[in-house]
Amino acid sequence: MSSDLGILIFRLALGGLLFAHGAQKLFGWFGGPGLAGTTGWLGSQLRLRPAGFWALVAGLSETGGGLLLVLGLLSPLGSAAVVAAMLMALTVHWPRFWVMEGGIEYPLLMLLGALGLGVSGPGAYAADPLLGIALPEPTALIVSLVLAVVGVGIALASRAPAPAPARVAA
Repeated sequence: MSSDLGILIFRLALGGLLFAHGAQKLFGWFGGPGLAGTTGWLGSQLRLRPAGFWALVAGLSETGGGLLLVLGLLSPLGSAAVVAAMLMALTVHWPRFWVMEGGIEYPLLMLLGALGLGVSGPGAYAADPLLGIALPEPTALIVSLVLAVVGVGIALASRAPAPAPARVAA
């Protein structure tokens, strides 16, 4: 019982934070940029093409994955959605480590937390056991994670070429 309660607390915290973070991207909630701002940032700063599509994918991965974690519903899929979003975030913040320096510390922690929940399952206090949902584990998690990695690879491959450095007149 105590491990199920611990998993519940962790799911609520991790999933709730990710839901809110994704809602910033999608809806502009909690002081976020909304879909238009996220699209602009992904297009100009990360050069992802088409930026609107990737902004929607990023927002849905975080919002939807976070909500699935909170509910303990379709657990491997929620974990994989979060892992995909955080893998992409790692590429944005690399090579810095500490979050105070704009590094990978925060997305790495989120990624590992989601992966841990994917491996452990949602616990007893979750929608999956309540509804009798039992995805074939670890197959569902492995397939979902492979798709997450492929999706991040496609996103990175869709980047526009970096602009040429400005020439200095001699």
